[in-house]
Parts: sequence; structure tokens; C-alpha cells
Amino acid sequence: MSATEWAVELTRAAAMAAEDKLAVDIIAFDVSDQLAITDVFLLCSAANPRQVRAVQDAVEDKMIDLGAKAVRREGMREGRWVLLDFADIVVHIMHQEERAFYALERLWSDCPVVEL
Repeated sequence: MSATEWAVELTRAAAMAAEDKLAVDIIAFDVSDQLAITDVFLLCSAANPRQVRAVQDAVEDKMIDLGAKAVRREGMREGRWVLLDFADIVVHIMHQEERAFYALERLWSDCPVVEL
């Protein structure tokens, strides 16, 4: 099974919103074969906590425009690693230091990459 078209559409829109706020190292993995709870993980990095929050706001605004609402949010207060769960996709917005330390790409490297 692979990610639904809706999940891929949301992923691409979230990636564009993140890129508009200068997020870097944007990559998405189709995790639908590995996880039953979501189809895609989108990862992106920001240089500082303020930018992490700006990316978060842009992604949430874009998802609301498309009719998707976050069912869960974590990490907003610290601004170091924000997780936005939209059910079909999960967006990880990480400070560059956390991104390097946790290296989520290694955990999901066996999953197909979603074309952005």
C-alpha cells in the first residue's frame, strides 16, 4: 500500500508552505507500509526557534485552507521540534541542531521518498 493521493497533495502543500518560510532540508517519506496511523512523514529544518514557529504557522494556515486540521500538536512552546499531526500526514519542523542529533532520516530511510 502507498500513501493516498490526498496525503501526497497535503504533503506537497505543507512542503511549499515550509519552503516559503525558508525551511531547509525538506524531505517526505511514505510510511504507509510501516505505520497504520499515517501515510507520510514530512521533515524540515529551521535555523532558530522563531523560524520554527513561523514555519509551523505557515504549514497550519495552508492545511486549514485545504480543509485539513491538526489533530495533535506538540513542542510549540520550546520551538525546537514541533510535531503537527494532520492524520494523513505528520509534519516534523525541527531546529537544525535537533534534526542533526535525532537523524530521523536514518530511521525512515527504508521507506520510499515522496516527490515534492
